Amino acid sequence: MKIATLITTITTVVCIALSSAAKAADIDVNADENDVAIHGYDPVSYFTDGAAVMGSPKYTATHNSAIYQFSSDNNRRSFRDSPAKFAPQFGGFCAMGVVFNKKLDTDPTAWKIVDGKLYLNLNKTVQKKWLSDIPGHIESANRVWHGIEDVTIAVLNAE
Repeated sequence: MKIATLITTITTVVCIALSSAAKAADIDVNADENDVAIHGYDPVSYFTDGAAVMGSPKYTATHNSAIYQFSSDNNRRSFRDSPAKFAPQFGGFCAMGVVFNKKLDTDPTAWKIVDGKLYLNLNKTVQKKWLSDIPGHIESANRVWHGIEDVTIAVLNAE
């Protein structure tokens, strides 16, 4: 009887841990079906090259349950040393979308670094709106993000 209880307890704990890990991967970071973030673009290149540069599956690192790709081993090392410095804000979801309580995909070429933080947008048209009031939009998005960070895309986009 005690062994059965122990097995049940262990199974429950493992299931909760696995579902929590899956939940984090689905909610916190905008990644594709293979868990690749930013459509494979190198997050460090925005800061070092001032450009959106495609990463390579040869150079990868994991952060917040997502896989980031890099154009060089040096960029990968920089990211590993300080992932929060290089990872896009709002889990890589469209910054303007967050203002409107949505988690939207992004075009990695629609980006802006503000105060040392990387922001991505759905596309260049949405980015124009974002650029019209960067400080105001960042303030709004930061406030909204705290309320939607742990809410699934399906729930948000159904509202």
